[in-house]
Amino acid sequence: MRRFPFLLLLACLVSVGVLAGCGTTAPAGRPGAASGAEAAGKLFIIGGGTRTDGLLNRLITEANVAPGRGYVVILPMSSSDPDSAIIWSGEDFANRGITTVGFNFRPGETAAPSRLDSLRHASLIYISGGDQARFMAAVAGTPIADAIREAYRTGSVIAHRDRGAAVMSAQMLTGDQRRYPEYTSTYEVLETDNLDLAPGLGLVDVSILVDQHFVARSRYNRLLTAILESPEVVGVGIDESTAILVHGGRAEVVGESQVVVFHNPDRSTRRQNGKLAGRNLRVDIYLPGESFDLE
Repeated sequence: MRRFPFLLLLACLVSVGVLAGCGTTAPAGRPGAASGAEAAGKLFIIGGGTRTDGLLNRLITEANVAPGRGYVVILPMSSSDPDSAIIWSGEDFANRGITTVGFNFRPGETAAPSRLDSLRHASLIYISGGDQARFMAAVAGTPIADAIREAYRTGSVIAHRDRGAAVMSAQMLTGDQRRYPEYTSTYEVLETDNLDLAPGLGLVDVSILVDQHFVARSRYNRLLTAILESPEVVGVGIDESTAILVHGGRAEVVGESQVVVFHNPDRSTRRQNGKLAGRNLRVDIYLPGESFDLE
């Protein structure tokens, strides 16, 4: 972990605009937000690893933030150390002169109306990496989740990183296995009744499941299990230092590596003695700059 001298750490806290319990209200946000049934915003789903300058610059461009224009809200609830997550996640934005604030909403907390209003009007909402279940425990069924959805509907960019990437869809991979409670980085089997899902934010209308660190950690068994157990879903595996930019039902690959997409077009699933099988499954691998439909 990087170590900052105390004064530099204090400067970061001041520039990010948050300390634990700070009630800072963000400044005026994006102008002219669109309305209508289809979301006007965009999703920037990062597959973990290094957040490169290329990824960060594209994210800033899509969010249309700059010094004196718009602002970024950091949501650190996925992290086991939220205060540090606010600092590290906001540092690159603050160093570019972009107004950045952090709100650590705790489970059961009644969110202040000023913070909810700041969420709704943020140019960019950035959800830090960590445990997606921890994040959903803080926001599920609350006005916080409603404010995030409203921001996305009216034009905000919502960005998730690392394990937090999974929360974009209505159902998310928890990373755990139902039949094997000891955690492993991927599934070592293709077996029935092993897929562990939980409710997500539901920002993506179509049925997709997102996995991260995908190529680097060989997580193919996890998404293969997903499309066999739930053949209506599309499995999207995003590698490290890579993201998908989602808008209008299409996803563009951004960054340095690949995105692997799994389909079960024939809804082909067979079960025998607890094992899973399927035929005519489809795997597509996309490179940076390429796009694909999420349908």
